[in-house]
Amino acid sequence: MKKKYYLFQMNVKLLNVISVVLLVLCFVLLSLIYGDKCPDVIQGGMPLTFVFMIPYFCLHEVFHSIGYVLMGADFKNITYGAHIEKGVLCCLCKQNISKNNILVSLLFPFFWLGVVTLIVGYIFNLYPLVLLSLMNIAGCAGDFIMFFWLSQIKDFEFSEYDSPIAFGLNSKNDLSKKKMFGLDFVEETNKLERTIGKKITISKPSIIYILLFMVLGICYYFIDIFD
Repeated sequence: MKKKYYLFQMNVKLLNVISVVLLVLCFVLLSLIYGDKCPDVIQGGMPLTFVFMIPYFCLHEVFHSIGYVLMGADFKNITYGAHIEKGVLCCLCKQNISKNNILVSLLFPFFWLGVVTLIVGYIFNLYPLVLLSLMNIAGCAGDFIMFFWLSQIKDFEFSEYDSPIAFGLNSKNDLSKKKMFGLDFVEETNKLERTIGKKITISKPSIIYILLFMVLGICYYFIDIFD
């Protein structure tokens, strides 16, 4: 059977709900780690967390690209995007890569910006880092869903294309009827539209959201200092 691309799209609304559930679980974990000290951790860490939250989520996408490159992808085929109005920050690898590459890349931000930074933040009492780490873990909902399903599929190559919320699986096997919670099958095709244009694409609404959020975070930080 000739190889085809089977396109899947993330169910963004569902993944956002899962992220909220993960965030609640992360704060339960925080209360277990710090006990009665938990309110002080939140109060002390939240101002700087607001300031650095979006940059930290952007760093999450950079770490995806580091995972791609370390596993053999060409950096020139990687692009970044911010589409906050759609609930998406993305790193797109617009070339065919192996199963091992995508699996490592999916968990790269979770491990380095979630697990490792959480441990460092706990050891050195860096409360903003602890909170950012937990929020990063909650933001890995899509990564976890993709890792779970892709790890069960055999004989495919992975590729992203000109969509911030979709990807293609190049395979000889018919994946059109593959049911994957959180991912919706779109279509099968012989090729992908993979335009390598701007390295970084930021939508106009995203610029407004980023600036507004960071200004509010800075105001919150200084109000907290002088309170």
